[in-house]
Amino acid sequence: MPPVEQLRLLAADEWRAREEAHQQRVGRYADPYLARRSAGQKHPVEDFLFTYYTQKPGQLRRWHPGAGAVLPGEEAAVRTGWKHYRMLDDGELASLGLPAGSTAVTVDRSAFLADRRDAVAFAGIILRGTAARPAQFGCFGLHEWAMVYHQDRFDLRHEYLQLRLGPAGTDKVVEDNRIRCTHFDAFRFYTPDATPLNEFAPTRETQRQLEQPGCLHANMDLYKWAYKLLPVLPSELVMDCFELSWRIRAMDMQASPYDLTEWGYPAIPIETPQGKAAYVEYQRSFAAEAAVLRERLALALAAVSAGVQ
Repeated sequence: MPPVEQLRLLAADEWRAREEAHQQRVGRYADPYLARRSAGQKHPVEDFLFTYYTQKPGQLRRWHPGAGAVLPGEEAAVRTGWKHYRMLDDGELASLGLPAGSTAVTVDRSAFLADRRDAVAFAGIILRGTAARPAQFGCFGLHEWAMVYHQDRFDLRHEYLQLRLGPAGTDKVVEDNRIRCTHFDAFRFYTPDATPLNEFAPTRETQRQLEQPGCLHANMDLYKWAYKLLPVLPSELVMDCFELSWRIRAMDMQASPYDLTEWGYPAIPIETPQGKAAYVEYQRSFAAEAAVLRERLALALAAVSAGVQ
């Protein structure tokens, strides 16, 4: 027999304050993006989380308290039209000291698991597997360089950006360094000439064996795993992952072959020993932050699966 879900009541003023704080937090990132999109403008760093990942600004702006939280009041009733929410029954209302017939909603954990149990299981495999492996810090961000190797023969990426070292200089950096990317969703964007230069050949099928906690993209993807598991995870956790991913993206592009000085992003010149050292320092710091978030996500998923909050 499945465990009875433990519900906890959030006072109306508490959950409304959290919702407003979340929407303001999202707005700091989403509002400039939406303004640029409306004006037909692009930003090579700050658009990424809204264009590469599938979570759109409107979806991210919706605040979710997470599984087990109960939102009382008429303002919460709109959520009954949101996927994976339900009204409390009279027995549940009574257990929380609320009168019969009161308006109170909660995440429908059972319905979510019925729809998304495989996604929950896969996310758990990735999170636990990544955490269990040793971190690698020898890639130096060369995945971005491999994406434009011999780019004159292939479709251009970020065609509105200039290469900091020019095409020939960029190709030389690729040829003079070991390319050791373990992340499939970076590797799949390599040019055909760069693909055989990588020491690994990651695929979607080997993702669960290759993901490792030093990888910038694996740490950025904590945001992906988090938002894919809404609404059973609290939005505050999702935004913690989003903001880490945002900062990682900025550093990743600073270490890229592109000249982003006019955008306000000074280069991390990974073609030099000093640049490599700076890259690894950032990488280690991000890995430490990601380890904490990865553990929070894994614990939250385990609690959701067990019905314990």
